[in-house]
Amino acid sequence: MYYVMIVSALYFVIMMLSFRNIWNISRRAAYSAYNTLSGSELVPSVSLLVPAYNEELTITENVRCLMTLNYPNYEVIVINDGSSDDTLDVLLKEYELEAIPNPEIRGRLDTQRIRGVYHNPQYPHLYVIDKENGGKADSLNAGINLSRYPLISSIDADSLLEKDALIRMARMYMENPEETVAIGGDVRIANGCIIENGAVKEVSLPRKIWPMFQSIEYLKAFLGGRIGWSHINGLIIVSGAFGMFRKDYVIAVGGYRGGYPGEDMNIIIKLHRYMLKNKIPYRVAFCPEAVCWTQAPDSYHILSNQRKRWGRGNLKNMIENRDMLFNPRYKVMGWLTMPYNVIFEALNPYFRITGLLALLGYVLMDMTNWHVLLVFGLVNFLGGYLLSIGALLLEEMAFRRYNKLSDLVKMLLFSALKFVGYHQLGVLWRVQGHIQYLQNNNTWGTMTRQSWKEKSKTA
Repeated sequence: MYYVMIVSALYFVIMMLSFRNIWNISRRAAYSAYNTLSGSELVPSVSLLVPAYNEELTITENVRCLMTLNYPNYEVIVINDGSSDDTLDVLLKEYELEAIPNPEIRGRLDTQRIRGVYHNPQYPHLYVIDKENGGKADSLNAGINLSRYPLISSIDADSLLEKDALIRMARMYMENPEETVAIGGDVRIANGCIIENGAVKEVSLPRKIWPMFQSIEYLKAFLGGRIGWSHINGLIIVSGAFGMFRKDYVIAVGGYRGGYPGEDMNIIIKLHRYMLKNKIPYRVAFCPEAVCWTQAPDSYHILSNQRKRWGRGNLKNMIENRDMLFNPRYKVMGWLTMPYNVIFEALNPYFRITGLLALLGYVLMDMTNWHVLLVFGLVNFLGGYLLSIGALLLEEMAFRRYNKLSDLVKMLLFSALKFVGYHQLGVLWRVQGHIQYLQNNNTWGTMTRQSWKEKSKTA
């Protein structure tokens, strides 16, 4: 009970920090002169890195989207990570790409063997790397080695950026380029949206139950959580689906760590560690108005694989970086972010399971009565529900991507329903992920994709 009270209080503190900053974010989103920057030579050039493994159904729409962003100077580097499907062939045919005889590899990060680099002068900003399979982190490192520009942006191959997402993120970077080492974007669920020509034409909530639950989760995590954490420079993760980084610092920390899931959290922890250890002023920021739309798993099997993978990655990162806990050298990361993630994220399932079993035991042994169990359950539910409502309020106050009244009602309903079964499944998946970690299971898990047109019709 004390654990639930403490974790709920911390959630509310982070949520209040998000509310404290939402007015500035709202004004920035509404009145920022980002459109004038889209043609400015002062905007820093960016290399967009797109790791792709078996993405033949989504890669064309993804690249089409990235080739039409409102941004003055950037390149798109797709890294085919030894796909067993036709991902490479689809790209070669769509853009009539030809192999570059002697490609210039600028970086020195270790990667799996590069089999070829492809380009077509008619699409001067598009490059495709074909390499042996090495995982997402390895693919990102290969992209960094080929990239030409000082900023890099990692984007999932099943994701679509809003046309002004990158320029909004660049504007935030330009406010403080010396100290900004990473910026995270807002990730939203595209299932149910109408997709045309690589862009979200009509925003709508998913029709299927699993993506709908994830929509509520993402709103709470990104708007209710990451805005607050970034305010105190305690952000521990920039989503692998969409983030921007200073390339020199990513290289300085050795690039992305391969060999296990959780590379997006690992790179941010390494950046925090490097900057604090070397006493370099820095910030890891979050830009909620820069929006990336992604496909969410729409089946139990695929979703459970994803959450187990997240559980493995989180636990491994916490164990490998345990020396940062309560270490004064690491400031907010050492005193707050890392302890929070260990106690209230990694260990959360065990506190909840043992707490529930203890309450049930008290009732069965007549040490308390069912009224206490009922009150505890209601308090737990109301605390979580209020946090979800808080995230919806942040959405309505600043962004209003969902304009239908029916969508708002649906979000309120699913915010309550997720505590009846879905929340408990999340606990189970995290425990299973920890078991897989102990078994040294580093597999990525099956992630079946649908084409964007098919997803628009059915999801």
